[in-house]
Amino acid sequence: MNSTKIPFTREAYEKMANDLQELEIKRKEILVRLQAAREMGDLSENGAYHGARFELSTTDRELRRLAYLLKNGEVGKTQDCNIVGFGCRVVLANDSQKLEFTMVSKFESDPIKKKLSIESPLGGAIIGKAKGEKVIVEAPGGKTAYTIVDIDY
Repeated sequence: MNSTKIPFTREAYEKMANDLQELEIKRKEILVRLQAAREMGDLSENGAYHGARFELSTTDRELRRLAYLLKNGEVGKTQDCNIVGFGCRVVLANDSQKLEFTMVSKFESDPIKKKLSIESPLGGAIIGKAKGEKVIVEAPGGKTAYTIVDIDY
């Protein structure tokens, strides 16, 4: 994996590519609505025109974001997973809880979907560690110790 590229899982990269195509189609539809609203006359009190302009700017912003991520991203290669790395599924445990995450980049992280950024405090603490190792994570509520219970694909 080229270190200058943003790593993504295959699923996330393909979703971004599909979202980009859908937004390009949506943008064309917005432009048609914008043109129709513009032809209605006075633009200062034209709610349809202002709504379409707002939707167009929001869509254009998302198109730029996705184009940037796709241009600068690549499907990251999952490592051997003998140690914690990008794409690995990791199970952590301490006295009170058991956590399971897939290690991803900060652009793809989503704790609700159990995707943990390799750049987060917890991700940074466990990256490069092996099964059975203990790590201490500094959190806003204080230090928490975890043991790496399992690592796989």
